[in-house]
This record gives sequence, C-alpha cells and structure tokens, in this order.
Amino acid sequence: MRRGKRLKERTALITGGNGGIGLGIAEAFALEGAGVMIAGTNLQKLDRAKATLVPHGQRVEIAQVDVSDRGACFDLVSRTIEIFGQLDILVNGAAIYIPRAFTDYTPEEFSRTLEVNLHGPFHLMQAVMPHMIERGYGKIINIASTAGKWASKNQCAYNVAKHGMVGMTRCAALEHAGQGISINAICPGLVQTDLVDQFEKEHAALNNTTPDVIRTELIKRVPMGHYLNVADCGHLAVYLASSESNAMTGQSILLDGGMLFI
Repeated sequence: MRRGKRLKERTALITGGNGGIGLGIAEAFALEGAGVMIAGTNLQKLDRAKATLVPHGQRVEIAQVDVSDRGACFDLVSRTIEIFGQLDILVNGAAIYIPRAFTDYTPEEFSRTLEVNLHGPFHLMQAVMPHMIERGYGKIINIASTAGKWASKNQCAYNVAKHGMVGMTRCAALEHAGQGISINAICPGLVQTDLVDQFEKEHAALNNTTPDVIRTELIKRVPMGHYLNVADCGHLAVYLASSESNAMTGQSILLDGGMLFI
C-alpha cells in the first residue's frame, strides 16, 4: 500500500508504538515518508512491530522504555535526536488500563495508571520541548480518549488520567502556540485493539456476564454501528502531524463513530 509523502523528511517518536493505535499511527507515518522511533515495554512486540514497518521503506528504530521513568523518557528523546538528527513529531500513545469499582482501587493501582498514562506524556513533552523550541517547529499528538470527555463506571483511574491529558494538551498548547509548536489530542472511542479486548473481558467479570454481551452493549452506543480500527486513528494522526494542521492547536478531537457530541 503506497500513499503520498506528507511527512517526508520528518521524524516521529511514538510511545506505545509496538501495538494497537500506536502501531497503526506508526504505519501511517511510515507510509507518508516519516522515519519512526517506536517505544514500548515489550521487546518481542517491538521486534514484531519493526518487522511490520520496515517494508514501507523508512528508517525504523525501537526502544524498550517504561514512560513512567522520567530519566528514561529524557534519554529516549536524546537518543532519538542523536539517531535521526532531529525530532519533529511526538505521539504519546503508551497507556495501561486497570478497571475497578471506585472503592476497590488500591492507591498503587491508581497511582500506576496516572504514572504511565499522564505523567509519562508530561515527562516526554518536557523532554522534547527545548529541541522543538530551538528549531521553531514541532507537532505533539496526545492519544487521549472519549474517557477524557465524560464519566465511566469502573475505570476512574483511566478517566482521570485521560481528563488530565486533555487539560495538559490545552494548557501546553496555549503556552507554546507562538513558538511553532502545535499540540493536539485524539480522543478515540471504541477501537479494535488488545486494550478493547481486555476491556470486554474485565468488564464482563465485573458485571457477571460474558465478553460478547459487553461487546454487543458497547456497539449499541456507537451510532455508526461498529468499532473503529487503528487505521482510522492513523489517518487523523497524519493530518495532525503534517503542515495541513498548522493552524490548529489545543484541540481534543473525538474519533468515536458518533458516540459523543461534546
């Protein structure tokens, strides 16, 4: 599959790029001419993701990183710049999901969710900002969620982190709007990934039912009548990473098949 070269001579760092939405975005970027550094915690998945991306003809590098480690985030940004010579696009896609009834969360589970899903993007944005400010150019894309726009049962920690990501996107965008840096968020709804498979299984257990029942109920909430796929997220990410979106910053864009209108 060949596309244009809207990201030719650009370099992107994508956390969570070894699977799911992150890998879908990495593939879309490579098809548009970008070199990519993909980061994740699972080395086997990173190797498989690299094998998927290399045939598209762009340079692909991998890094095993836990984004909750601030020092590792700064090292990752430095390594990416050293390897590629520049870093134009940051995609914060790494995330974990721990569903619980609110009163059942342990402090450790709640903190861990925020450390990965919110503090990790914070670390990486701070790490990359001096480079982008110096160059007068940068695109940051935060992968938030519909969970960052409304309330949900049995996943308070996840929603809190995604609400925080939406707020951080807006505030950082406002501060850096005059420096050639665009910061936006994508808020996906139900996208067919391993995370959604986990969601169905764990919410089935919480509600004493089956994953198929959970899936049927979820799809009823999507006016388009189906889950999205990772390519849908990739298309929007390419737009946000390209010059076509230069007039846009601080936005949190719903990509959810019509679930929410807020």
